Amino acid sequence: MVKKSNKGTPQSAAASPTLIDVARIAGVSPITVSRALNRPELVSVAAQDKVFAAVRATGYVPNMLAGGLATNKSRLIAIFVPTIANSIFAETVQALMDSLTGEGYQALLGLTGYSNQREEQLLDAILGRRPDGIVLAGTLHTDASRERLCKAGIPVVEIWDLSDTPIDMQIGFSHERVGIEVAGHLFDKGYRHFSVLSLDDPRGLRRSRSVVDELARRGVPGVPIEIVPAPATLLSGREGLRRILAQRPHADVVICSSDTIAEGVLAEAASRGITVPGQLSVMGFGDLSSAAQVFPALSTVRIDGTRIGQRVAQALLARVSGQGREHDPLWIDTGFSIIDRDSTR
Repeated sequence: MVKKSNKGTPQSAAASPTLIDVARIAGVSPITVSRALNRPELVSVAAQDKVFAAVRATGYVPNMLAGGLATNKSRLIAIFVPTIANSIFAETVQALMDSLTGEGYQALLGLTGYSNQREEQLLDAILGRRPDGIVLAGTLHTDASRERLCKAGIPVVEIWDLSDTPIDMQIGFSHERVGIEVAGHLFDKGYRHFSVLSLDDPRGLRRSRSVVDELARRGVPGVPIEIVPAPATLLSGREGLRRILAQRPHADVVICSSDTIAEGVLAEAASRGITVPGQLSVMGFGDLSSAAQVFPALSTVRIDGTRIGQRVAQALLARVSGQGREHDPLWIDTGFSIIDRDSTR
């Protein structure tokens, strides 16, 4: 499926604002702009205020490499993901970096910690280096980040998510659809006493709320969501099941927002002598390499992380080379699949 930006053309096709543009908007000379940005002690406070207001208005990004590269290409791609504490993003990042390295690009990996504010700080640090492309996990950003990216003239790919308002390109899947499909799948298996265990991250919560909404639509209202802090750990999964059993001792299935916390649920159930799936069933998300190896093997949702990484690399390389801009796939749904294993009956 191809979906165009609501602006009609890719944002990266527009010319990037220059120092001259900032000077014109601020009503000062270019040398004053340069000094305000690099040697502010040489410029009056009033002039600094004019320059910084013009920078915000234009979205200007100082090009740290402008004097050193005749081609004005950094050969650098910035990749921002929430965490590497578990391997849920590993396939995507590995496939992307392998593809970029093969074409002579280097990747800079930044960790946002599930924080939009941290993402904004990382963008501030990297934009001045003029990367040839930026990859962001998710579609939720601060207003300041979105505005700067829309004006920066740098190709951007948002991954692991889809929305109706892409900054530039999106390659991922619908978290709401995951929740709907998981809820329907388990409901059709005969489960009626549901509990949901979610990380405190935006995408996990969206999946979890979609599960709850779909179950309510099917006549199972009031399903509770227990929320544990990100990043995912086995300990948080164990603690989550303790809370669930204290409130809903007759729960017959726990739907988890990640495989890691689902494996923690399995460990806690085993420690209490609760049989899985005899007394309690467990569903994860992500299909980590460990999911098929734990006991019992974990039912989960598989995301084709390798395909996402490869498609991201293809889209970025095509955009950077200037090939087929008008026909680039700006919105790609890579889908997902539900994997039944032994942890659900």
